[in-house]
Amino acid sequence: MSKPKSLSIKILTPGIHWLFVFIPITVFLEFSHASAPLIFFSAAISIIPIARLISTSTENLATYTGDAVGGLLNATFGNLPELIIALIALRAGLHEMVLASIAGAILANLLLALGVSFLIGGLKFHYQEYNSTSIRMYSSMMMIAVLSLIVPSAFNRFYGTAEFAEAENSLNILLSIALLAAYGLYLVFMLKTHPDFFKSENSHENESHERPWSLIKSISILVFASVLAAFMSEILVGAAEETGEIMGMSSIFIGVVFLAVIGGAAEGISAIVMASKNKVDLSIGIALGSSIQIALFIAPLLVLVSLFIGPEQLNLSFNRALIWSLFLGVILASMIAGDGRSNWYKGVQLILVYLILGLMFYFIPESAQ
Repeated sequence: MSKPKSLSIKILTPGIHWLFVFIPITVFLEFSHASAPLIFFSAAISIIPIARLISTSTENLATYTGDAVGGLLNATFGNLPELIIALIALRAGLHEMVLASIAGAILANLLLALGVSFLIGGLKFHYQEYNSTSIRMYSSMMMIAVLSLIVPSAFNRFYGTAEFAEAENSLNILLSIALLAAYGLYLVFMLKTHPDFFKSENSHENESHERPWSLIKSISILVFASVLAAFMSEILVGAAEETGEIMGMSSIFIGVVFLAVIGGAAEGISAIVMASKNKVDLSIGIALGSSIQIALFIAPLLVLVSLFIGPEQLNLSFNRALIWSLFLGVILASMIAGDGRSNWYKGVQLILVYLILGLMFYFIPESAQ
C-alpha cells in the first residue's frame, strides 16, 4: 500500500517532470495556428523534460553495458536533442541557424553549464577539487576542434565565390571525415588506453544505490523519448524563423541561445546535479565532453548528412563573431578551470562571460553577421 502512495507523492513533488504538460499544450497551439512565439517557447519548454528523460534512460542503460560502452551511449544520446533539432533545421535549409546552434551548444556547455555547476557546487561545498589532468586534455581537444573550424571559415571568407564552390565543398567533406576520425581516436584514448587520465580525484564519494531500470524499460523509454524529441523539435524549428521576425531576433541569436540551451538541457542539468552532489569530475566530464562531441562528431556528421537531406550541402563556414566567441570560450574555460579547484565565484565568472556573449549576438544586426 505504501508504494503507490510514495509514487503519487513523488509525482506531485515540484520538479522538471511538471514541464511535460507543455507537450499537449504545444500540440494544441500548433494545430490551432497560434502565434509563432507562443508555439516556439511552449515547444522549447517541452523539450527540456524530454531531454532529461533521454539522459536518465541512458544512465540506466549504461549499468547493463559497462563503463566504456555506457560512456559512449551517455555522450551520444545526451546530445541527441541537439542533433535532432539541427537535422530538422538542416532539412529546412536553415544553415545559419544550424551553425549558430552548433557554436551555441559548445559555448553553453563550456560557459553556462560549467559555470552554474561551479556556482552551485561552490555554494554548497565552499570549494571542490578535481582532476586537472583531464581538464588539460579536454582543453587541448577543444582548442584543436576550434582551430579546425577556422579553416573552412577562412576559405569561405577569402574564396567564397561560385568559382571555388566545388573546392569549398570538397574541403568541408574531407575535413569532416578527419574530425570524425579524430573523435574516434579520442574515444579509444579516453575509454580504452588511458582511462586513468580521467579518474575522479574523490574516490570516496557517496554513491546512490537506487535500483536501475530494467534493460527493456531503459531501451523502450529511450526510443519513446527520442521520437517525442523529434516531433517537438520539428514544431520548434518550424516556428523559429517567424518568432525571430516578430520579436526582432536574428536567426543567429535564436540558434546560439535558444536552440543551443534547449538542445543541451539534458547534459546541462546532469552536470549541475553532479556538481551539487560533489561529483565535480563527472560534472566537468559531462560539460566538456559534450562540447568535444559537438565539435568533433555532430558538426562534421551534419556536413556529411547534408549531402543527402536539405536543399544543399552544409559547410562549416562560421562567421567571425561565432569563431571569436568559441576561441574566447575555450581559452577562458581553460584558464578558470585549469588549476583543479573550483569555487562559486569561478562559476560567476563563466556565467558572466556567457551573458556578455549572448548580449553581443542579440545586438549584432542581421546584415552584419
